[in-house]
Amino acid sequence: MALGNHAKHLGRAPGSLAWFYFSAPSPDDGMPTKFIFVTGGVVSSLGKGIVASALGSILEGRGLKVQNMKLDPYLNVDPGTMSPFQHGEVFVTDDGAETDLDLGHYERFTQARLSRANNTTTGQVYSAVIAKERKGEYLGKTVQVVPHVTNEIKERIKAVARRDLDVAIVEVGGTIGDIESLPFLEAIRQMRTDLGREHCAYVHLTLVPYMKSAGELKTKPTQHSVKELLGIGIQPDVIVCRTEHPFFPDTKAKIALFCNVDEKAVIENRDLDTIYAMPLWLREQGLDELLCRRLALRTRPSNLAPWERVVHTVRRPASSVDIAVVGKYTEVRDAYKSVSEALTHGGIANGVHTEIRWIEASDLEKGGAAAARALNGIHGILVPGGFGHRGIEGKIEAIRWARERRKPYFGVCLGMQTMAIEFARHALGLKGANSTEFDPQTPHPIISMLEEQKNVRSLGGTMRLGAYPCRLAKGTRGAAAYGEKVIFERHRHRYEFNNEYRDAFARAGMVFSGLSPDASLVEMMEVKDHPWMLGVQFHPEFRSKPTQAHPLFKAFIRAAMSRGR
Repeated sequence: MALGNHAKHLGRAPGSLAWFYFSAPSPDDGMPTKFIFVTGGVVSSLGKGIVASALGSILEGRGLKVQNMKLDPYLNVDPGTMSPFQHGEVFVTDDGAETDLDLGHYERFTQARLSRANNTTTGQVYSAVIAKERKGEYLGKTVQVVPHVTNEIKERIKAVARRDLDVAIVEVGGTIGDIESLPFLEAIRQMRTDLGREHCAYVHLTLVPYMKSAGELKTKPTQHSVKELLGIGIQPDVIVCRTEHPFFPDTKAKIALFCNVDEKAVIENRDLDTIYAMPLWLREQGLDELLCRRLALRTRPSNLAPWERVVHTVRRPASSVDIAVVGKYTEVRDAYKSVSEALTHGGIANGVHTEIRWIEASDLEKGGAAAARALNGIHGILVPGGFGHRGIEGKIEAIRWARERRKPYFGVCLGMQTMAIEFARHALGLKGANSTEFDPQTPHPIISMLEEQKNVRSLGGTMRLGAYPCRLAKGTRGAAAYGEKVIFERHRHRYEFNNEYRDAFARAGMVFSGLSPDASLVEMMEVKDHPWMLGVQFHPEFRSKPTQAHPLFKAFIRAAMSRGR
Protein backbone atom coordinates (compact mmCIF):
# COMPACT_ATOMS: atom_id res chain seq x y z
CA MET A 1 0.00 0.00 0.00
CA ALA A 2 1.05 3.61 0.46
CA LEU A 3 3.54 3.29 3.34
CA GLY A 4 5.82 0.88 5.13
CA ASN A 5 4.81 -1.57 7.85
CA HIS A 6 5.43 0.47 10.98
CA ALA A 7 5.27 4.16 9.97
CA LYS A 8 3.03 6.16 12.31
CA HIS A 9 2.35 9.86 12.61
CA LEU A 10 0.87 11.96 15.37
CA GLY A 11 -0.61 15.42 14.93
CA ARG A 12 -3.17 17.88 16.10
CA ALA A 13 -6.45 17.12 17.73
CA PRO A 14 -9.41 15.76 15.76
CA GLY A 15 -11.49 18.45 14.14
CA SER A 16 -8.55 20.61 13.14
CA LEU A 17 -7.62 21.08 9.48
CA ALA A 18 -4.06 19.97 10.16
CA TRP A 19 -2.47 16.55 10.42
CA PHE A 20 -4.09 13.80 12.42
CA TYR A 21 -3.20 10.24 13.40
CA PHE A 22 -3.14 7.40 10.91
CA SER A 23 -1.18 4.14 11.16
CA ALA A 24 0.26 2.81 7.95
CA PRO A 25 -1.07 -0.53 6.70
CA SER A 26 0.97 -3.65 6.29
CA PRO A 27 1.40 -5.00 2.74
CA ASP A 28 -0.57 -8.01 3.95
CA ASP A 29 -3.55 -5.96 5.14
CA GLY A 30 -5.39 -6.60 1.87
CA MET A 31 -7.15 -3.25 2.15
CA PRO A 32 -9.51 -2.92 -0.83
CA THR A 33 -9.45 0.07 -3.13
CA LYS A 34 -11.58 2.99 -1.96
CA PHE A 35 -13.79 4.83 -4.44
CA ILE A 36 -14.55 8.55 -4.63
CA PHE A 37 -17.32 9.45 -7.08
CA VAL A 38 -17.39 13.00 -8.45
CA THR A 39 -20.64 14.36 -9.89
CA GLY A 40 -21.71 17.79 -11.13
CA GLY A 41 -24.84 19.85 -10.91
CA VAL A 42 -26.55 23.14 -11.86
CA VAL A 43 -24.59 23.76 -15.10
CA SER A 44 -21.88 22.09 -17.15
CA SER A 45 -18.28 23.27 -17.50
CA LEU A 46 -17.81 23.84 -13.77
CA GLY A 47 -14.46 22.06 -13.81
CA LYS A 48 -15.23 18.57 -12.46
CA GLY A 49 -12.17 17.27 -14.27
CA ILE A 50 -9.88 19.79 -12.59
CA VAL A 51 -11.38 19.12 -9.15
CA ALA A 52 -11.11 15.34 -9.64
CA SER A 53 -7.51 15.73 -10.84
CA ALA A 54 -6.51 18.05 -8.00
CA LEU A 55 -8.12 15.66 -5.54
CA GLY A 56 -5.90 12.94 -6.95
CA SER A 57 -2.81 15.08 -6.46
CA ILE A 58 -3.55 15.95 -2.83
CA LEU A 59 -4.16 12.29 -2.02
CA GLU A 60 -0.89 11.40 -3.73
CA GLY A 61 0.68 14.06 -1.54
CA ARG A 62 -0.32 11.88 1.41
CA GLY A 63 1.48 8.87 -0.06
CA LEU A 64 -1.56 7.17 -1.53
CA LYS A 65 -1.59 5.47 -4.92
CA VAL A 66 -4.40 7.00 -6.98
CA GLN A 67 -6.01 6.59 -10.38
CA ASN A 68 -8.79 8.60 -11.99
CA MET A 69 -11.55 7.35 -14.24
CA LYS A 70 -14.08 9.15 -16.46
CA LEU A 71 -17.61 7.91 -17.22
CA ASP A 72 -18.90 9.67 -20.34
CA PRO A 73 -22.65 9.50 -21.07
CA TYR A 74 -22.49 9.95 -24.86
CA LEU A 75 -23.35 7.10 -27.23
CA ASN A 76 -20.14 7.37 -29.23
CA VAL A 77 -17.80 4.47 -28.48
CA ASP A 78 -15.05 7.04 -27.98
CA PRO A 79 -14.43 10.68 -28.99
CA GLY A 80 -12.09 9.69 -31.83
CA THR A 81 -14.59 10.52 -34.58
CA MET A 82 -15.96 13.69 -32.95
CA SER A 83 -15.23 17.16 -34.28
CA PRO A 84 -12.80 19.19 -32.12
CA PHE A 85 -15.33 22.02 -32.34
CA GLN A 86 -17.83 19.83 -30.45
CA HIS A 87 -15.69 17.80 -28.12
CA GLY A 88 -12.31 19.49 -27.91
CA GLU A 89 -9.11 17.50 -27.71
CA VAL A 90 -8.90 13.74 -28.03
CA PHE A 91 -6.40 12.49 -25.46
CA VAL A 92 -4.47 9.33 -26.36
CA THR A 93 -3.18 6.83 -23.80
CA ASP A 94 -0.12 4.58 -24.04
CA ASP A 95 -2.27 1.61 -25.04
CA GLY A 96 -3.84 3.53 -27.93
CA ALA A 97 -7.21 4.53 -26.51
CA GLU A 98 -8.80 7.73 -27.82
CA THR A 99 -10.31 9.26 -24.71
CA ASP A 100 -11.88 12.33 -23.17
CA LEU A 101 -9.61 15.32 -22.58
CA ASP A 102 -10.19 15.02 -18.81
CA LEU A 103 -7.80 12.05 -18.85
CA GLY A 104 -5.16 14.59 -19.83
CA HIS A 105 -5.93 16.54 -16.66
CA TYR A 106 -5.75 13.32 -14.64
CA GLU A 107 -2.29 12.45 -15.97
CA ARG A 108 -0.98 16.00 -15.62
CA PHE A 109 -2.06 16.30 -11.98
CA THR A 110 -1.09 12.79 -10.84
CA GLN A 111 1.67 10.28 -11.41
CA ALA A 112 -0.65 7.65 -12.85
CA ARG A 113 -0.32 6.33 -16.40
CA LEU A 114 -3.85 5.71 -17.61
CA SER A 115 -5.25 3.26 -20.14
CA ARG A 116 -8.43 2.54 -22.06
CA ALA A 117 -9.86 1.11 -18.82
CA ASN A 118 -9.92 4.64 -17.37
CA ASN A 119 -12.53 6.00 -19.79
CA THR A 120 -15.92 4.33 -20.26
CA THR A 121 -18.70 5.64 -22.49
CA THR A 122 -22.34 4.72 -22.89
CA GLY A 123 -21.44 3.50 -26.38
CA GLN A 124 -18.91 1.03 -24.97
CA VAL A 125 -21.31 -0.16 -22.29
CA TYR A 126 -24.25 -0.77 -24.63
CA SER A 127 -21.99 -2.40 -27.24
CA ALA A 128 -20.76 -4.84 -24.59
CA VAL A 129 -24.25 -5.57 -23.26
CA ILE A 130 -25.67 -6.20 -26.74
CA ALA A 131 -22.69 -8.44 -27.63
CA LYS A 132 -23.32 -10.51 -24.49
CA GLU A 133 -27.02 -10.75 -25.31
CA ARG A 134 -26.23 -12.00 -28.82
CA LYS A 135 -23.96 -14.67 -27.35
CA GLY A 136 -26.72 -15.81 -25.00
CA GLU A 137 -24.83 -14.87 -21.84
CA TYR A 138 -27.98 -13.60 -20.12
CA LEU A 139 -29.62 -17.03 -20.30
CA GLY A 140 -32.82 -15.89 -21.97
CA LYS A 141 -33.53 -13.04 -19.55
CA THR A 142 -35.05 -9.76 -20.65
CA VAL A 143 -32.08 -7.40 -20.92
CA GLN A 144 -32.73 -4.18 -18.98
CA VAL A 145 -30.93 -1.04 -17.88
CA VAL A 146 -31.15 -2.37 -14.32
CA PRO A 147 -29.44 -4.71 -13.67
CA HIS A 148 -27.64 -5.52 -16.93
CA VAL A 149 -26.43 -2.09 -18.03
CA THR A 150 -25.66 -0.97 -14.48
CA ASN A 151 -23.79 -4.23 -13.81
CA GLU A 152 -21.66 -3.65 -16.90
CA ILE A 153 -20.83 -0.14 -15.68
CA LYS A 154 -19.94 -1.43 -12.20
CA GLU A 155 -17.70 -4.13 -13.67
CA ARG A 156 -15.79 -1.47 -15.56
CA ILE A 157 -15.46 0.72 -12.47
CA LYS A 158 -14.23 -2.18 -10.35
CA ALA A 159 -11.78 -3.22 -13.08
CA VAL A 160 -9.78 -0.05 -12.41
CA ALA A 161 -9.12 -1.21 -8.85
CA ARG A 162 -5.97 -3.22 -8.26
CA ARG A 163 -4.34 -4.63 -5.15
CA ASP A 164 -1.76 -1.81 -5.09
CA LEU A 165 -4.30 0.99 -5.75
CA ASP A 166 -5.48 2.90 -2.69
CA VAL A 167 -8.08 5.22 -4.24
CA ALA A 168 -10.01 5.31 -7.52
CA ILE A 169 -11.55 8.71 -8.28
CA VAL A 170 -14.45 8.25 -10.70
CA GLU A 171 -15.87 11.31 -12.46
CA VAL A 172 -19.35 11.06 -13.96
CA GLY A 173 -19.70 13.26 -17.03
CA GLY A 174 -22.66 15.52 -17.61
CA THR A 175 -24.92 17.27 -15.12
CA ILE A 176 -27.41 15.90 -12.60
CA GLY A 177 -30.79 15.85 -14.33
CA ASP A 178 -29.42 14.71 -17.70
CA ILE A 179 -31.24 11.63 -19.00
CA GLU A 180 -28.03 10.25 -20.46
CA SER A 181 -26.25 10.10 -17.08
CA LEU A 182 -28.93 8.17 -15.18
CA PRO A 183 -27.51 4.63 -15.71
CA PHE A 184 -24.09 5.78 -14.48
CA LEU A 185 -25.59 7.49 -11.43
CA GLU A 186 -27.63 4.39 -10.59
CA ALA A 187 -24.47 2.28 -10.93
CA ILE A 188 -22.44 4.44 -8.55
CA ARG A 189 -25.39 4.46 -6.13
CA GLN A 190 -25.30 0.66 -6.10
CA MET A 191 -21.55 0.67 -5.47
CA ARG A 192 -22.07 1.77 -1.86
CA THR A 193 -24.39 -1.23 -1.34
CA ASP A 194 -21.97 -3.58 -3.08
CA LEU A 195 -18.81 -2.47 -1.26
CA GLY A 196 -20.04 -0.89 1.96
CA ARG A 197 -20.31 2.72 3.08
CA GLU A 198 -16.71 2.81 4.35
CA HIS A 199 -15.39 2.15 0.84
CA CYS A 200 -17.35 4.77 -1.15
CA ALA A 201 -17.57 8.56 -0.90
CA TYR A 202 -19.50 11.02 -3.06
CA VAL A 203 -18.27 14.50 -3.98
CA HIS A 204 -20.77 16.79 -5.70
CA LEU A 205 -19.65 19.92 -7.57
CA THR A 206 -22.18 22.74 -7.91
CA LEU A 207 -22.44 26.44 -8.74
CA VAL A 208 -23.10 29.18 -6.20
CA PRO A 209 -23.78 32.28 -8.33
CA TYR A 210 -23.33 35.85 -7.09
CA MET A 211 -26.17 38.27 -7.82
CA LYS A 212 -24.39 41.58 -8.12
CA SER A 213 -27.57 43.69 -8.07
CA ALA A 214 -28.63 42.14 -4.77
CA GLY A 215 -25.14 41.68 -3.36
CA GLU A 216 -25.97 38.07 -2.50
CA LEU A 217 -24.63 34.58 -3.09
CA LYS A 218 -27.48 32.29 -4.11
CA THR A 219 -27.45 28.79 -2.64
CA LYS A 220 -30.78 27.69 -4.08
CA PRO A 221 -29.28 26.16 -7.26
CA THR A 222 -27.02 24.01 -5.09
CA GLN A 223 -29.96 22.98 -2.93
CA HIS A 224 -31.96 21.93 -5.99
CA SER A 225 -29.00 20.06 -7.45
CA VAL A 226 -28.48 18.09 -4.24
CA LYS A 227 -32.22 17.41 -4.11
CA GLU A 228 -31.96 15.86 -7.60
CA LEU A 229 -29.06 13.75 -6.40
CA LEU A 230 -30.97 12.65 -3.30
CA GLY A 231 -33.89 11.68 -5.54
CA ILE A 232 -31.56 9.25 -7.30
CA GLY A 233 -30.54 7.84 -3.93
CA ILE A 234 -27.14 9.46 -3.49
CA GLN A 235 -26.34 11.57 -0.43
CA PRO A 236 -23.17 13.59 -1.13
CA ASP A 237 -20.46 13.42 1.52
CA VAL A 238 -18.81 16.59 0.24
CA ILE A 239 -20.20 19.54 -1.71
CA VAL A 240 -17.65 21.55 -3.69
CA CYS A 241 -19.10 24.95 -4.58
CA ARG A 242 -17.77 26.80 -7.62
CA THR A 243 -18.01 30.55 -7.05
CA GLU A 244 -16.64 33.77 -8.51
CA HIS A 245 -17.22 35.62 -5.23
CA PRO A 246 -15.80 34.71 -1.81
CA PHE A 247 -18.28 33.06 0.52
CA PHE A 248 -20.02 35.13 3.18
CA PRO A 249 -19.69 33.98 6.82
CA ASP A 250 -23.00 32.11 6.76
CA THR A 251 -22.83 30.64 3.24
CA LYS A 252 -21.31 27.30 4.24
CA ALA A 253 -23.67 26.92 7.18
CA LYS A 254 -26.70 27.53 4.97
CA ILE A 255 -25.61 24.98 2.36
CA ALA A 256 -24.76 22.45 5.07
CA LEU A 257 -28.16 22.87 6.73
CA PHE A 258 -30.26 22.48 3.60
CA CYS A 259 -28.11 19.82 1.92
CA ASN A 260 -27.65 17.60 4.98
CA VAL A 261 -23.85 17.67 5.17
CA ASP A 262 -21.37 18.77 7.80
CA GLU A 263 -20.27 22.40 7.46
CA LYS A 264 -16.65 21.30 7.04
CA ALA A 265 -17.81 19.22 4.07
CA VAL A 266 -18.83 22.35 2.15
CA ILE A 267 -15.76 23.32 0.14
CA GLU A 268 -15.46 26.77 -1.42
CA ASN A 269 -14.09 26.37 -4.96
CA ARG A 270 -13.22 29.95 -5.77
CA ASP A 271 -11.84 31.01 -9.16
CA LEU A 272 -8.04 30.89 -8.97
CA ASP A 273 -5.35 32.67 -10.98
CA THR A 274 -3.94 29.30 -12.07
CA ILE A 275 -5.49 25.82 -12.09
CA TYR A 276 -2.24 24.50 -10.65
CA ALA A 277 -3.07 26.22 -7.37
CA MET A 278 -6.13 23.97 -7.01
CA PRO A 279 -4.35 21.19 -5.04
CA LEU A 280 -3.05 23.75 -2.54
CA TRP A 281 -6.48 25.41 -2.28
CA LEU A 282 -8.31 22.14 -1.66
CA ARG A 283 -5.77 21.05 0.94
CA GLU A 284 -6.05 24.40 2.68
CA GLN A 285 -9.76 23.72 3.14
CA GLY A 286 -9.11 20.24 4.48
CA LEU A 287 -10.66 18.20 1.66
CA ASP A 288 -7.94 15.54 1.82
CA GLU A 289 -8.25 15.20 5.59
CA LEU A 290 -12.03 14.99 5.38
CA LEU A 291 -12.02 12.22 2.76
CA CYS A 292 -9.22 10.29 4.45
CA ARG A 293 -11.26 10.24 7.65
CA ARG A 294 -14.45 9.39 5.78
CA LEU A 295 -12.81 6.40 4.04
CA ALA A 296 -10.53 5.40 6.94
CA LEU A 297 -7.46 5.81 4.74
CA ARG A 298 -4.08 5.40 6.40
CA THR A 299 -1.69 8.01 5.15
CA ARG A 300 1.42 10.07 5.84
CA PRO A 301 1.46 13.84 6.42
CA SER A 302 0.65 15.94 3.37
CA ASN A 303 3.52 16.96 1.10
CA LEU A 304 2.68 19.21 -1.85
CA ALA A 305 6.12 20.80 -2.21
CA PRO A 306 6.27 20.19 -6.00
CA TRP A 307 2.97 22.03 -6.43
CA GLU A 308 4.14 24.87 -4.21
CA ARG A 309 7.18 25.30 -6.47
CA VAL A 310 5.02 25.24 -9.61
CA VAL A 311 2.61 27.86 -8.27
CA HIS A 312 5.48 30.06 -7.07
CA THR A 313 7.01 30.01 -10.58
CA VAL A 314 3.65 30.68 -12.27
CA ARG A 315 2.98 33.66 -10.02
CA ARG A 316 6.50 35.07 -10.04
CA PRO A 317 8.10 34.33 -13.43
CA ALA A 318 11.46 35.88 -14.24
CA SER A 319 10.20 37.02 -17.65
CA SER A 320 7.81 35.98 -20.41
CA VAL A 321 8.08 34.33 -23.82
CA ASP A 322 5.56 34.78 -26.67
CA ILE A 323 4.65 31.65 -28.63
CA ALA A 324 2.37 31.63 -31.68
CA VAL A 325 0.20 28.52 -32.03
CA VAL A 326 -0.94 28.34 -35.64
CA GLY A 327 -3.89 25.97 -35.79
CA LYS A 328 -7.24 25.37 -37.43
CA TYR A 329 -9.42 24.93 -34.34
CA THR A 330 -8.29 28.02 -32.44
CA GLU A 331 -11.88 29.11 -31.77
CA VAL A 332 -12.12 26.16 -29.37
CA ARG A 333 -9.07 26.30 -27.07
CA ASP A 334 -9.90 22.89 -25.60
CA ALA A 335 -9.03 21.42 -29.00
CA TYR A 336 -5.38 22.12 -28.13
CA LYS A 337 -5.62 21.67 -24.36
CA SER A 338 -2.57 19.45 -23.91
CA VAL A 339 -0.51 21.62 -26.26
CA SER A 340 -1.29 24.82 -24.37
CA GLU A 341 -0.62 23.13 -21.03
CA ALA A 342 2.68 21.66 -22.26
CA LEU A 343 3.80 25.11 -23.44
CA THR A 344 2.99 26.43 -19.97
CA HIS A 345 5.00 23.57 -18.45
CA GLY A 346 7.94 24.41 -20.70
CA GLY A 347 7.79 27.96 -19.38
CA ILE A 348 7.62 26.79 -15.76
CA ALA A 349 10.69 24.60 -16.27
CA ASN A 350 12.58 27.65 -17.57
CA GLY A 351 11.21 30.01 -14.92
CA VAL A 352 9.20 32.11 -17.38
CA HIS A 353 5.58 32.78 -18.29
CA THR A 354 4.47 31.41 -21.66
CA GLU A 355 2.16 33.83 -23.42
CA ILE A 356 0.29 32.02 -26.20
CA ARG A 357 -0.84 33.93 -29.28
CA TRP A 358 -3.56 31.91 -31.00
CA ILE A 359 -3.49 32.35 -34.79
CA GLU A 360 -6.06 30.86 -37.16
CA ALA A 361 -4.09 29.20 -39.95
CA SER A 362 -6.50 30.18 -42.69
CA ASP A 363 -5.85 33.87 -41.87
CA LEU A 364 -2.26 33.45 -43.11
CA GLU A 365 -3.12 32.07 -46.53
CA LYS A 366 -2.83 35.45 -48.24
CA GLY A 367 0.94 35.13 -48.22
CA GLY A 368 4.11 36.39 -46.62
CA ALA A 369 2.90 39.89 -45.69
CA ALA A 370 -0.09 38.50 -43.77
CA ALA A 371 2.15 36.04 -41.95
CA ALA A 372 4.66 38.75 -41.10
CA ARG A 373 1.95 40.97 -39.61
CA ALA A 374 0.38 38.16 -37.59
CA LEU A 375 3.70 36.78 -36.35
CA ASN A 376 5.42 40.06 -35.62
CA GLY A 377 7.08 40.13 -32.20
CA ILE A 378 6.78 36.43 -31.34
CA HIS A 379 9.65 34.31 -29.95
CA GLY A 380 8.67 30.97 -31.48
CA ILE A 381 6.02 29.16 -33.51
CA LEU A 382 4.25 25.86 -32.86
CA VAL A 383 1.99 24.12 -35.37
CA PRO A 384 -0.10 21.39 -33.67
CA GLY A 385 -1.89 18.34 -35.01
CA GLY A 386 -5.09 18.27 -37.02
CA PHE A 387 -6.89 16.73 -39.99
CA GLY A 388 -8.15 17.97 -43.35
CA HIS A 389 -6.92 20.50 -45.91
CA ARG A 390 -8.44 23.67 -44.41
CA GLY A 391 -5.74 26.07 -43.24
CA ILE A 392 -2.83 23.97 -44.52
CA GLU A 393 -1.43 26.68 -46.78
CA GLY A 394 -1.54 29.14 -43.88
CA LYS A 395 0.45 26.75 -41.73
CA ILE A 396 3.01 26.36 -44.49
CA GLU A 397 3.34 30.16 -44.70
CA ALA A 398 3.98 30.34 -40.95
CA ILE A 399 6.59 27.58 -41.18
CA ARG A 400 8.34 29.29 -44.08
CA TRP A 401 8.41 32.52 -42.07
CA ALA A 402 10.00 30.69 -39.12
CA ARG A 403 12.60 28.91 -41.28
CA GLU A 404 13.64 31.95 -43.31
CA ARG A 405 13.73 34.30 -40.31
CA ARG A 406 15.43 31.64 -38.16
CA LYS A 407 12.76 31.70 -35.45
CA PRO A 408 12.41 28.59 -33.25
CA TYR A 409 9.80 26.26 -34.66
CA PHE A 410 8.14 23.16 -33.19
CA GLY A 411 5.89 20.96 -35.36
CA VAL A 412 3.66 18.33 -33.75
CA CYS A 413 2.17 15.52 -35.89
CA LEU A 414 0.57 17.53 -38.74
CA GLY A 415 3.04 20.25 -37.75
CA MET A 416 5.91 17.95 -38.78
CA GLN A 417 4.16 16.96 -41.99
CA THR A 418 3.58 20.57 -43.04
CA MET A 419 7.17 21.36 -42.06
CA ALA A 420 8.29 18.66 -44.51
CA ILE A 421 5.99 20.01 -47.24
CA GLU A 422 7.31 23.56 -46.77
CA PHE A 423 10.91 22.32 -46.90
CA ALA A 424 10.23 20.37 -50.08
CA ARG A 425 8.65 23.35 -51.83
CA HIS A 426 11.00 26.13 -50.78
CA ALA A 427 14.31 24.46 -49.90
CA LEU A 428 14.27 21.68 -52.52
CA GLY A 429 12.22 23.54 -55.15
CA LEU A 430 9.71 20.69 -55.56
CA LYS A 431 6.75 22.58 -56.99
CA GLY A 432 3.37 21.18 -55.98
CA ALA A 433 4.81 19.08 -53.14
CA ASN A 434 2.07 18.07 -50.75
CA SER A 435 0.47 15.31 -48.71
CA THR A 436 -1.80 12.82 -50.41
CA GLU A 437 -4.29 13.61 -47.66
CA PHE A 438 -4.74 17.09 -49.15
CA ASP A 439 -3.89 16.44 -52.81
CA PRO A 440 -4.08 12.80 -53.96
CA GLN A 441 -2.65 13.85 -57.35
CA THR A 442 0.37 15.78 -56.06
CA PRO A 443 3.48 15.28 -58.22
CA HIS A 444 5.58 15.06 -55.06
CA PRO A 445 3.81 13.07 -52.31
CA ILE A 446 6.12 14.10 -49.48
CA ILE A 447 3.58 12.75 -47.00
CA SER A 448 1.65 9.58 -47.84
CA MET A 449 -0.63 7.12 -46.12
CA LEU A 450 0.93 4.40 -44.00
CA GLU A 451 0.90 1.09 -45.82
CA GLU A 452 -1.16 -0.66 -43.14
CA GLN A 453 -3.78 2.12 -43.34
CA LYS A 454 -4.54 1.75 -47.04
CA ASN A 455 -7.17 -0.97 -46.63
CA VAL A 456 -8.77 0.50 -43.51
CA ARG A 457 -12.41 1.49 -44.03
CA SER A 458 -13.69 2.25 -40.53
CA LEU A 459 -12.72 5.57 -38.95
CA GLY A 460 -13.05 4.91 -35.23
CA GLY A 461 -9.97 3.58 -33.43
CA THR A 462 -8.15 2.57 -36.63
CA MET A 463 -5.28 5.07 -36.82
CA ARG A 464 -1.74 4.41 -35.66
CA LEU A 465 -2.50 4.92 -31.99
CA GLY A 466 -0.62 4.72 -28.71
CA ALA A 467 3.01 4.57 -27.60
CA TYR A 468 5.70 3.43 -30.03
CA PRO A 469 9.48 3.35 -29.64
CA CYS A 470 11.73 5.85 -31.44
CA ARG A 471 15.51 5.63 -31.75
CA LEU A 472 17.28 8.99 -31.56
CA ALA A 473 20.36 9.92 -33.59
CA LYS A 474 23.42 10.97 -31.60
CA GLY A 475 24.38 14.63 -31.74
CA THR A 476 20.89 15.90 -32.66
CA ARG A 477 18.75 18.43 -30.83
CA GLY A 478 16.21 15.72 -30.15
CA ALA A 479 18.78 13.48 -28.47
CA ALA A 480 20.13 16.44 -26.49
CA ALA A 481 16.63 17.29 -25.21
CA TYR A 482 15.79 13.75 -24.10
CA GLY A 483 19.23 12.60 -22.97
CA GLU A 484 18.24 9.09 -24.05
CA LYS A 485 18.85 6.79 -27.00
CA VAL A 486 15.36 5.28 -27.24
CA ILE A 487 12.10 6.99 -26.28
CA PHE A 488 8.43 6.00 -26.27
CA GLU A 489 5.83 8.53 -27.43
CA ARG A 490 2.13 8.46 -28.28
CA HIS A 491 0.85 8.63 -31.84
CA ARG A 492 -2.43 9.43 -33.59
CA HIS A 493 -2.13 9.56 -37.38
CA ARG A 494 -2.63 7.77 -40.71
CA TYR A 495 0.00 9.55 -42.78
CA GLU A 496 3.79 9.46 -42.58
CA PHE A 497 6.86 10.95 -44.29
CA ASN A 498 7.51 9.34 -47.69
CA ASN A 499 10.88 7.53 -47.51
CA GLU A 500 11.48 8.05 -51.24
CA TYR A 501 12.43 11.65 -50.42
CA ARG A 502 14.80 10.94 -47.53
CA ASP A 503 18.03 11.26 -49.51
CA ALA A 504 17.00 14.52 -51.19
CA PHE A 505 15.95 16.01 -47.86
CA ALA A 506 19.19 14.94 -46.20
CA ARG A 507 21.30 16.52 -48.97
CA ALA A 508 19.39 19.79 -48.50
CA GLY A 509 20.12 19.90 -44.76
CA MET A 510 17.26 17.99 -43.12
CA VAL A 511 18.37 15.67 -40.32
CA PHE A 512 16.20 12.66 -39.53
CA SER A 513 16.89 12.65 -35.82
CA GLY A 514 14.33 10.04 -34.77
CA LEU A 515 13.38 6.81 -36.53
CA SER A 516 11.39 3.72 -35.66
CA PRO A 517 13.66 0.89 -34.42
CA ASP A 518 13.65 -0.74 -37.88
CA ALA A 519 14.36 2.68 -39.48
CA SER A 520 11.26 2.39 -41.67
CA LEU A 521 9.36 5.39 -40.24
CA VAL A 522 10.50 8.97 -39.71
CA GLU A 523 9.44 10.03 -36.22
CA MET A 524 11.48 13.22 -35.80
CA MET A 525 13.23 15.64 -38.15
CA GLU A 526 15.15 18.88 -37.68
CA VAL A 527 16.75 21.48 -39.95
CA LYS A 528 20.52 21.34 -39.57
CA ASP A 529 21.46 24.99 -40.15
CA HIS A 530 18.57 26.48 -38.15
CA PRO A 531 18.82 27.59 -34.48
CA TRP A 532 15.93 25.29 -33.49
CA MET A 533 13.52 23.86 -36.03
CA LEU A 534 12.17 20.45 -35.13
CA GLY A 535 9.12 18.37 -36.00
CA VAL A 536 7.80 15.15 -34.50
CA GLN A 537 5.22 12.71 -35.84
CA PHE A 538 4.06 11.85 -32.33
CA HIS A 539 2.29 13.90 -29.63
CA PRO A 540 4.76 14.80 -26.87
CA GLU A 541 2.21 17.10 -25.23
CA PHE A 542 0.36 14.06 -23.87
CA ARG A 543 3.26 13.23 -21.53
CA SER A 544 3.98 16.69 -20.14
CA LYS A 545 3.25 17.66 -16.53
CA PRO A 546 3.50 20.98 -14.65
CA THR A 547 5.87 19.33 -12.20
CA GLN A 548 7.88 17.69 -15.00
CA ALA A 549 7.82 19.47 -18.36
CA HIS A 550 8.25 17.37 -21.47
CA PRO A 551 11.90 17.57 -22.66
CA LEU A 552 10.99 18.90 -26.12
CA PHE A 553 8.70 21.63 -24.82
CA LYS A 554 11.32 22.59 -22.26
CA ALA A 555 13.97 22.80 -25.02
CA PHE A 556 11.65 24.69 -27.38
CA ILE A 557 10.85 27.38 -24.81
CA ARG A 558 14.53 27.69 -23.94
CA ALA A 559 15.36 28.17 -27.63
CA ALA A 560 12.57 30.75 -28.01
CA MET A 561 13.91 32.66 -25.00
CA SER A 562 17.40 32.79 -26.46
CA ARG A 563 16.28 34.06 -29.88
CA GLY A 564 14.30 37.06 -28.58
CA ARG A 565 11.93 39.06 -30.76
